[in-house]
Amino acid sequence: MHLIVRQLSQQPYEPVWRRMQQFTDERDATTPDEIWLVEHPPVFTLGMNGNPEHLLNPGEIPVIKIDRGGQVTYHGPGQLVAYLLIDIKRRKLGIRAMVEKIEQAIINLLADYHIDAHGRRDAPGVYVGDKKIAALGLRVRRGCTFHGLALNVNMDLEPFHHINPCGYAGMEVTQLSALGGPDTIEAIAKPLCQNLANYLAYNGVEFL
Repeated sequence: MHLIVRQLSQQPYEPVWRRMQQFTDERDATTPDEIWLVEHPPVFTLGMNGNPEHLLNPGEIPVIKIDRGGQVTYHGPGQLVAYLLIDIKRRKLGIRAMVEKIEQAIINLLADYHIDAHGRRDAPGVYVGDKKIAALGLRVRRGCTFHGLALNVNMDLEPFHHINPCGYAGMEVTQLSALGGPDTIEAIAKPLCQNLANYLAYNGVEFL
């Protein structure tokens, strides 16, 4: 089965979130899996069980409470967000295996740019040293995932100081452009999707 990738450019957060919910509710056993690539204007998102105490000083950046797992994170221009609309029941994947495959795809991608990255069992995502470079948060409904990952490419990292990223006080973040990797979304988008397709065992990727 092949994977469809939709490149949505920059769009506001909430309409894309609602479209993910609708796609998941309306899909059936024959619906191809998709990845949606997008950048968002500045926004903080707080997961279903997220503790508002981790929002230290959001200021004028909007806060949206959403239906993924996890705590609070930040999205903004220069960050590549990949929403993973995957039928994991059809692919016979548990959620832990799905998370690990996503992390390994990112780790393998970064290795191509001589960046040594790793996952953490206690805190999903991808890290370089003790700094987080990619956040990960999924929701499973009807055996299918939505939400996904956010990879910092070349963005203003200052808003991360206004939160405890993913609920961890003092956690530092980093990005590709600071580590000698690509500094544009365009340069990293297709390699990321190819790695995800490989680790999730698709036989082809169709970019729309």
